[in-house]
Amino acid sequence: MAADSSAKRRIYLNGFDMFTVGHLSFGQWKNPADRSATKRRDLSYWTNLAKILEKGDFNALFLADTYGLYDTYKGTAEPAIRNGAQYPMGDPAIPISAMASVTKNLGFAITTSTSYEAPYVVAKRFSTLDHLTGGRFGWNIVTSWKESAAKAVGLPLVDHDKRYEIADEYLTALYKLWEGSWADDALQENAETGVYADPSRIKYIHHHGEHFKFDGPHILDPSPQRTPFLFQAGTSPAGVAFGAKHAEGIFVSAPSPHILAPRIKAIREEAARVGRDPRSVKVFAILTPIVGRTDEEAQEKYREALANASEEAGLAFFSGGSGIDLSKFDLDTPITPSDVHVDARVHSTINTLSYQSSDVPQWTPRNIGKRISIGGAGPVPVGSASTVADFLEEWVRVADLDGFNIGYVQTPGTFEDVVELLVPELRRRGVYAPENESGTLRERIYGPGQKRLRDDHVGRNYAYEVYDGQ
Repeated sequence: MAADSSAKRRIYLNGFDMFTVGHLSFGQWKNPADRSATKRRDLSYWTNLAKILEKGDFNALFLADTYGLYDTYKGTAEPAIRNGAQYPMGDPAIPISAMASVTKNLGFAITTSTSYEAPYVVAKRFSTLDHLTGGRFGWNIVTSWKESAAKAVGLPLVDHDKRYEIADEYLTALYKLWEGSWADDALQENAETGVYADPSRIKYIHHHGEHFKFDGPHILDPSPQRTPFLFQAGTSPAGVAFGAKHAEGIFVSAPSPHILAPRIKAIREEAARVGRDPRSVKVFAILTPIVGRTDEEAQEKYREALANASEEAGLAFFSGGSGIDLSKFDLDTPITPSDVHVDARVHSTINTLSYQSSDVPQWTPRNIGKRISIGGAGPVPVGSASTVADFLEEWVRVADLDGFNIGYVQTPGTFEDVVELLVPELRRRGVYAPENESGTLRERIYGPGQKRLRDDHVGRNYAYEVYDGQ
């Protein structure tokens, strides 16, 4: 499908954070202005961040998550632990209610794996969060690829494609609970009749699949969205098929829009093939901007970031994601996909190694350590608001993107710069959200009134009116 050529195509922004000291820019906790080390012990970090993003009319705050450690580099987790590379790690579900209480428009999305918890348990937690946020909740669906995570949880690491097969059944089970168990009028709260909930309008779900079995109704009444807004991030063939079927938003990551363009094209084509409007699948790229009032000010911020960056952490992070122990290679040896010999890896990272162009430095351990230590695998545009806005619009045009997950170098400083400098420039160009845009997370994507799944989404097959509970 060709990219949308509209000159006024809207750009959505999500804040991108993680309940850990080192998310995608490693070592920046050493900067006295950075608050990342306070995340796990000071709730005000989260409430202040939510208010900053709300002020900038961000679509949502997306919190990544993971289990286990990055232990591929040098065959040990010591470099990741020493540098705080996504360790220690808190639970992203915990601060959501507090952030919702100080905002009215900002959405929230968290990562949860289909590999480690029963669907019934996740259904309860997510319905609760959707209720308490007033329908501003979303889920980033992952299947978990780390061998260290599987060992920590005490379960075997399932083969890549099999994990997506299991996840497909997991989503089916959840749709049955969220969409099919309660009628809209089952919760009556009628003081005159004394009927709080009408048992005749609540179905027991009998799911007896290959991987999951349970019998019973959903334990909570339908939340504003019923099914939370669904995100996903896989770009392998199995991941694309899963995302095109289930996801409403898809996260992608690459250092060049030319890497993303064919991936996004494949996602939209697969969505169309399964009967969905391909433009209803919104695609967001990871991006870590360094914005200044001038290009020179931004470059000075970048130099400060380089001074604090931990290249060892970048190497540990990339080695874990790729499954390649970069410590075994000379610093200037090109790394290729043929150097991967394990299943525990991020497939988009491996595919990126195949890309060779003047806009991306050669993939050697020396370049990887420097590049990955600030912004992870995504781009790091540096400049004034106008310079960075040009960069965003170019990526949208080339890759057919809908928006970006905005990572940070320094928190909350990066987010404050985006809100105070970049957002006004995007709004001036007519490509950003209107001020104080409200509604559920799904409505902010699809428009007022679209609180529930679209009619062309597979989850609608399990709506109360059409699903019999079996």
